[in-house]
Amino acid sequence: MPSKAGTTRLVIVESPAKAKTISGYLGPGYVVEASFGHVRDLPRNAADVPAKYKGEPWARLGVDVDNGFHALYVVSADRRQQISKLVKLAKEVDEIFLATDEDREGEAIAWHLVETLKPKVPVKRMVFHEITKPAIQAAVANPREIDRDLVDAQEARRILDRLYGYEVSPVLWKKVMPKLSAGRVQSVATRIVVERERQRMAFRTAEYWDILATLAVANAGEGPRTFNATLVALNGDRIATGKDFEPTTGRVKAGAGVVHLDSGGARGLAARLEGRPFTVTRVEEKPYRRRPYAPFITSTLQQEAARKLRFSSQQTMRTAQRLYENGYITYMRTDSVNLSETAIAAARRQIVELYGERSVPPEPRRYTGKVKNAQEAHEAIRPAGDNFRTPGDVAKELSAEEFKLYELIWRRTIASQMTDAVGSSVSVRIRAVSSAQEEADFGATGKTITDPGFLRAYVESSDDENAEAEDAERRLPNLVKDQPLTADELAAQGHHTQPPSRYTEASLVKALEELGIGRPSTYASIMQTIQDRGYVTKRGQAMIPTFLAFAVIGLLERHYPRLIDYDFTASMENELDEIAGGDHAAVDFLTAFYFGSANGAGDQDIARSGGLKKLVTENLNEIDARSVNSIPLFTDDEGREVVVRVGRYGPYLQRAVPGEQQAPAAEGEEGGGQGDRAPIPEGLAPDELTPEKVHELFLGGGGERKLGDDPATGEPILLKSGRFGPYVASGERKSSLLRSQSPDSLTFDEALKLLSLPRVVGVAPDGAEVLANNGRYGPYVKRGDEFRSLDSEEKMFTVTLDEALALLAAPKTRQRRAAAPPLREMGVDPLTEKPLVIKDGRFGPYVTDGETNASLRRGQTPEALSIEEASEMLAEKRAKGPVPKKTAAKKAPAKKAPAKKATAAKKTAAATKSTVAKKTTTAKATTARKAPAKKAAPRKATTSPD
Repeated sequence: MPSKAGTTRLVIVESPAKAKTISGYLGPGYVVEASFGHVRDLPRNAADVPAKYKGEPWARLGVDVDNGFHALYVVSADRRQQISKLVKLAKEVDEIFLATDEDREGEAIAWHLVETLKPKVPVKRMVFHEITKPAIQAAVANPREIDRDLVDAQEARRILDRLYGYEVSPVLWKKVMPKLSAGRVQSVATRIVVERERQRMAFRTAEYWDILATLAVANAGEGPRTFNATLVALNGDRIATGKDFEPTTGRVKAGAGVVHLDSGGARGLAARLEGRPFTVTRVEEKPYRRRPYAPFITSTLQQEAARKLRFSSQQTMRTAQRLYENGYITYMRTDSVNLSETAIAAARRQIVELYGERSVPPEPRRYTGKVKNAQEAHEAIRPAGDNFRTPGDVAKELSAEEFKLYELIWRRTIASQMTDAVGSSVSVRIRAVSSAQEEADFGATGKTITDPGFLRAYVESSDDENAEAEDAERRLPNLVKDQPLTADELAAQGHHTQPPSRYTEASLVKALEELGIGRPSTYASIMQTIQDRGYVTKRGQAMIPTFLAFAVIGLLERHYPRLIDYDFTASMENELDEIAGGDHAAVDFLTAFYFGSANGAGDQDIARSGGLKKLVTENLNEIDARSVNSIPLFTDDEGREVVVRVGRYGPYLQRAVPGEQQAPAAEGEEGGGQGDRAPIPEGLAPDELTPEKVHELFLGGGGERKLGDDPATGEPILLKSGRFGPYVASGERKSSLLRSQSPDSLTFDEALKLLSLPRVVGVAPDGAEVLANNGRYGPYVKRGDEFRSLDSEEKMFTVTLDEALALLAAPKTRQRRAAAPPLREMGVDPLTEKPLVIKDGRFGPYVTDGETNASLRRGQTPEALSIEEASEMLAEKRAKGPVPKKTAAKKAPAKKAPAKKATAAKKTAAATKSTVAKKTTTAKATTARKAPAKKAAPRKATTSPD
């Protein structure tokens, strides 16, 4: 759309990519420029505070809390050059259009631009939810004013987060560890993850059994001849399943009224049912109908991208941002499931083209969102334009990431306007009477889909990887009441109750959304922040809290519970929404929160207690740092309390008898004290600190086990563990355990044998001793400076002098040994779909997918390692990245001899030449800066332990 004759308009957007796309849709007379995101913010540190404010008592906060919470905004250093460019452009145009994003954050950026540029020409706000030519032209034709209520809400949110972070974080610095941070939403998100890990730590598994019967039908006709049924009741009482057990005790819940079968009971019942007749006692058939899912909003897009594509929240939003800015999808930060009439018509047309008229319902589908305070005026995330482009249409234009996400959004949008999936579900009960006259009832269910409807286009995934897919069918034979059946097989099968699953980014976003905490624009940054702060680590998709998170959340729960209360945090979001709607004053809200004023925050506990400022200053002395940094685990068999202490150099284990006198904490370490200590290996999850694992760690962290006394010296032989693994020691003698030995099963005789190393095999003809020993690269024999490897560890104790001399006389060979076969082939990694094998390396067995290797941890054996554990270990190793190789220090250049003094003439010539060179360099620098030369890419470091 060309501007009016002689009129020049400046359109300001956030990103260069967005500017490039929009400029193509506007005619002559429009200048489109980017602000590069936020242009102003509160000062990040003291250096950012302007000189005239440095003496103000509120300068540290960047908010004048005593004068209406006036915020001090500064232009960041990396934006100053662009702001200068925008100021210059603003003076050269007749009108300015602020085309920042349509949410609160975008509204605030528009306001900051006005405040910073101070334009003398008319300023208008243009908004759009997709970057297409019709949408941009409509936005130019229908501008509006800046919505000051939205700006106030965003400013209140920013100030609230600053007050929370700057007042609570120093408490963590003093009582837990320097440089920690607290946040209004990040701390609540961390609490959710910590609470789930506590549940896992308290969980006690239970075993229960049932019977799986393979039943056969005579004269089955067109249906299947056999089907499976599971034992569900015995003599009228229900068979216990996982839901019937207390998670913290592993016992059957009181009053459950169930039959708890053990292995013997299930096997015995199966034997008593062998050869007995089975009869159908009940058949119930019901119609099956499933409605389509609503179109994507920000949170559901992040959840499905995580489940289906294994994208992190940040990765999803970065990719969606690129798709939006280049005109492929609508705005990706939304909590509305609405589709415009144009979008509904486009979807219905495409469904007819691709799936036929029968796949389109008579009336368009319209959805109502469940998110509190959703901005229903916005649209859901969908393909942009009035005619959707299929994934095939855009495949060559998009990167692999972009294509996958676009296809996901396209399929979800199309499916939302398709017909229901319909079919039938069947529930069957079968009874058999055992030889002991026990009535055993079996159950089976089936599902048949007669018209898949929307399932042709899209099937939603589940956080439960064992859950059955929506489009899966389970076909049963055509059964009727009193029909006889025969049992082809009766198999007793055992089960174990499982702890609650850890949160993934997807399920954590879902939990926050359900609690009403956070908003679409914040979820991705929350996920990243709690990881960047060291509160959460990822193992595969699972989010695992660190012990640092336990200490921080423990402090907040005990001393500032309201600050991480779910309802309180959600209520703050609601009040911010009220400010955005013009129903509440931002100053009243902030005053109540910070000072405890009766205005604005109603009957909130923080307001009644005097506000945040009073809360964090008056209660500081009540916080015992040692208690905060101690996470109790259990009391061991010897009555010692085992706790995890969070110290400056990382978490460690400590155990002591209750009431035992503790020494003062070590300097700089709040959680210090006396008693047995053991380090906690990096990457060990809190719920993995079982009594057995703790015992093992104490053995390796200063603890020791006496195996007996040396009969020759009378000195005790001790099993210890050090930096390089377990070893035995007696007096001055030490010897590492062999690769084939385990500290748990090491015997006294084996320890004596190890202490005999290095073993004197004999004396060579030249008088030199010949020794057998174990080293970094395995067993060997040695004479003087000559070494030769032995082909087995046992040879160290049996090799004769003649054999050793023959080895030493043979020439050294550099020929590589043939690669040993893998110890075990495990199958396919569920994350990467690469084959996994366990190999034997120089430092012990390790699992590999051909690219990444992870050593088996202490206590893990190649035979017992599960495919899930192996996948998690490799995912954790990949997340850490390759270990960089050490580079040799560069030698300092040799000092040059001092040059002889130049003559006066030479000095003058040199000065003249220097002046010319400087002028030339300056001139070149002002026209174009030369790009730095590319450095050679570093060689990829190997992670193999072999």
